[in-house]
Amino acid sequence: MSKARQMERAADRRPEAATDDRPVIVALGDSLTAGFGVDPEQNYPARLQRKLDEGGYRYRVVNMGVSGDTSAQGLNRLAAARELRPAVVIVALGANDGLRGLPLDATRDNLEAILRALKEDGCKVVLAGMEIPPNYGPEYTRDFRALFPELARRYRAALIPFLLEGVGGRPELNQEDGIHPTGQGYRIITENVWRILQPLLDRNP
Repeated sequence: MSKARQMERAADRRPEAATDDRPVIVALGDSLTAGFGVDPEQNYPARLQRKLDEGGYRYRVVNMGVSGDTSAQGLNRLAAARELRPAVVIVALGANDGLRGLPLDATRDNLEAILRALKEDGCKVVLAGMEIPPNYGPEYTRDFRALFPELARRYRAALIPFLLEGVGGRPELNQEDGIHPTGQGYRIITENVWRILQPLLDRNP
C-alpha cells in the first residue's frame, strides 16, 4: 500500500473523525485534490473546510485525493468513500487519463460507474470538468472536454465547467511543472468549487 493511501486510511480512523457527526463532503480525486506540492492547509478541500466553517455550514470535508490516480483507480477507491455515507461527493478525476492519452471510452465507463453508484446512494454529486493541452490532437482534446458536461447531464450532477478555470496556463499560479497549482492557485480553485457546491448545501443539515 502506498504512503498516500496509508495516510488516507489513517485519517479516516482518527478519533475526532469517528466521533464527528457532521455530514460528510468527500473530495474524490487525484493530485489536484490531494494538493501535490503545497502545504496541506493550502489544497482546495482544506480551504473549502474553512469556507464552510466561516459561513456557518455544518459539514466535514474528507480529502480523498491520491496523486497519480486515474479514473479507474478512483473507481477502485469508491467503496471507501461510500462507507462514509457522504452527503456530497466532489468527483475530480480524469485528468491523468487525458494526460496519458487513455481511451475515452474507458474514462467514460469509469466515471459513469462512479456517478451511477453515488446517485444510487442518494447523495449529491458535483463533477469537476477537466481539460488537457491541445498537443494531444484537436479531436481527442475536444472529445475529452465534452465528456464531463455530457456525464453531468446524464446523471444530473452539478458541474464545475473547468476545475482549473483561471489557473490553468498561468505560470504565476502553478508550480514549476506547469500542472499543479500553487497555494494562490488553490484560492481560485476553491472559489470555482464553491460557486457550484454552495447552492447544494443546507444551513442545518
